[in-house]
Amino acid sequence: MDKKEILKIVDHTLLGQASTWEEIKQILDDSIKYNAASACIPPSFVKRAKEYVGDKLAICTVIGFPNGYNTTAVKVFETEDAIKNGAQEIDMVINIGDLKDKNYDAILNEIKEIHRACNGKILKVIIETCLLTEEEKIKMCEIVTESGAEYIKTSTGFSTAGATFEDVELMNKYVGKNVKIKAAGGIASLEDAQKFMSLGAERLGTSRIVKIIKGEEAKGY
Repeated sequence: MDKKEILKIVDHTLLGQASTWEEIKQILDDSIKYNAASACIPPSFVKRAKEYVGDKLAICTVIGFPNGYNTTAVKVFETEDAIKNGAQEIDMVINIGDLKDKNYDAILNEIKEIHRACNGKILKVIIETCLLTEEEKIKMCEIVTESGAEYIKTSTGFSTAGATFEDVELMNKYVGKNVKIKAAGGIASLEDAQKFMSLGAERLGTSRIVKIIKGEEAKGY
């Protein structure tokens, strides 16, 4: 597969707690240079990043991240603030405790509220697959499908594991046709990226793919 085809669906990501503006700026510059789908960065950098890139790049940020147990009101406020600051894509974390307790209506209503707060911008719902049973993953495919959100996303990259081929395969089987799949966390090679895409992922959250291609260019590959 053409590297450009992979890059087109990459959310080039930097979400570390100690991230600096200089590091974020490098992510933005590389995202533009390599035509990534977006740069996924912490909320505190969104306004500055949007002013820096203008219309050259979509800015993505995270809500209720990484644990998901903020109240719905807080997540909605975070979302509204991010959109006001220029975010065009929102990646939110569900309340995993609610899922374990089978409070399905609470999860559905929260996603719907956040989706409304997105005001037409893309919403990706992170379900943190490494903490879920297969039954819970299937249930979340149903809930996200019903919610109207644009994407279901495997992982934050901050828990016990990231995306797996099996999880993307399962999502592709159970999610509705209106919902796309984002694989994130631990995507470490172009081969991994291609495999996730072949299984149905239409977006990849990773910090490594752009770096790999950038490194290959530097070596003259």
